[in-house]
Formats: sequence, C-alpha cells, structure tokens
Amino acid sequence: MSDPLLSVVIACYNHEGFIRAAVESALSQEFPCKEIIVVDDGSRDGTPEVLSTFGAAITFARFPVNRGAGAARNHGASLAKGKYLVFLDGDDALLPHTLEIYGRLVTARHPTLLLGRSAQCYGKLPPPPDPPGEVQFVEYPDFLAKDRPWVYNTSSLVVERAPFLAAGGWSEDIFYQDIQDLLNKLGIAGPTLLVLAPDTVWYRMHTTNAVRRVQPFIEGIYTLLRKAKAGVYPGGREHSLRRSIWFGGLIFYWMKEAMSTGFYREGFTLLAAKWWLIFLAAISRGAIRITGRKPVETLSLKEAPVPQTR
Repeated sequence: MSDPLLSVVIACYNHEGFIRAAVESALSQEFPCKEIIVVDDGSRDGTPEVLSTFGAAITFARFPVNRGAGAARNHGASLAKGKYLVFLDGDDALLPHTLEIYGRLVTARHPTLLLGRSAQCYGKLPPPPDPPGEVQFVEYPDFLAKDRPWVYNTSSLVVERAPFLAAGGWSEDIFYQDIQDLLNKLGIAGPTLLVLAPDTVWYRMHTTNAVRRVQPFIEGIYTLLRKAKAGVYPGGREHSLRRSIWFGGLIFYWMKEAMSTGFYREGFTLLAAKWWLIFLAAISRGAIRITGRKPVETLSLKEAPVPQTR
C-alpha cells in the first residue's frame, strides 16, 4: 500500500468532551489518501476510553504521564507516513471539505507550509456548510514573506514532514507561543500557502482555552526573542529585518491583549522594551499598503480530483 499524502496528527489531553468530534471530523473526510494518528498526552479523564472505541480506524498512542502538547505532536509526527502533517488539537475539528482543499493545494504547489483558515465556534459544532466550489489562497516564497494576517492556531497548520523533522519539530519546552516558535524555525524553509477562503477548521472556544491566558503568552514572547538573539532560528543577519518585522506585529497584538484584559504593567513593559519592533512592523504595513499585497489566486474544486498516492 502506498504511503498517504496527508497524516492528521491529533494531540489531546483531558478532552473527553471534545475528542470524539475531533476524530470523527478527520475520519469522515472524503479525501481517501490519509491516515489519522491520535496521541493522548496522559489524560486523567475518559479520553482514552473514548479513543479506544475507534479501533483500527486510527493509530492510537498514549503517554502514561502528561508530557506536554509539543511532545505529543512530535510523537504523532514520528509515527506518520504521509508527506504532509495536518495538526489538529483534540478540542477542535476539521470542516468536511478540509482535506480535499489541503490535498489539492499541496499537489498543485508543493509548499513547505500551508496555513488554513479557522472559524470560532461555541458549544456544539455548527451544521456543515455547503461544499465550496473553489479555494482562494496566496502563495509566498516563505513564511516571513507573508503580507496578510493569519490567526495562529495549531489546528490550522499543515507542514511538509521532511522539513518539519529537519527543523527539530515542536520545541517541547515551550507551550505558550509554541506555534510561533515552530514557524520561526521554518520561517525561510520554503514556499508558504495562506488560505483565505473557505474556512477549514472549527476552533472551539471554551473556558480552558490556553489563548485566554494573556500573561504566559507575553512571557512566551520574551522566550522567542531570547532564542532569536541567540541565533537559534535560521537565516542569520540576512533575514533579521524580516524577522524583526514579524516580531513587531506579534508584540503589538499581545500588547493590545494585555491592555484590554487588565494586564497594564505587562503591556506597558513590553511596549517600552520593544517599541522599535512595533515601529518596524508599522512601517512595513504602510509600505505594503502603498505597493500592494501579493495577488489572491483561485483553485477550482470542481475539476478532476488530486492523485490519491504520493
């Protein structure tokens, strides 16, 4: 049997109330050239029991103790056989058309990174939308060339497996700003596709969402900056300006989040220490408004389907 094109890697921890919907959203995809890998990160609720009901339909691995999301995702990636890794958190879900869109795009353009589009939902998953007739996207030479905003969400990330492994995968010592760390590792690795429409992932909003914890995310920014200063991320001085501009946008976002949620001291401290990065990002955005963004491309989903093997 040929290797799959797409390996869906689902990491979960205490997601008893969500994990069935997440796995079923992947299994129900009509795109056949796929595999589903689920790693339970030492859950202490009924998550393992729910996952056991899927039997051989999934590849299931379980950590005896909680090791963190990065370790769980890396383990899932180590079990994968697909050319591309489709990451999905255990409390989110793929839309019915998602893997078809990803499969069409990676077959047509062979990107290193593919950035999907997430839509927030509360409570139960909404009814599935009508099948889309096309996908709108933008192609960049690499991630740092991106000139449009993107909601940083693990469940919207697709990565070519070989470059992912070469970059060392997820940093297991970082949780807050972990996806930003990975994208810095892969910032100049190769072509990046950004999906503008349609949505590809349901991002569930609930009381335990990590994104609600503003202070640890700000601390995570300082971790990223220290790593950049130490030369951990590839590109060196040649790409330092582009990386600084990217950091400026990230810092501005979390500075605003800190102010809006009452963490005034943290927000002002971040602004005072790194205002110049925000300034660089503002100049870059102004230049983009003058010169224009990369053009949007369209790929029809009504044409012949993609090949089902690598």
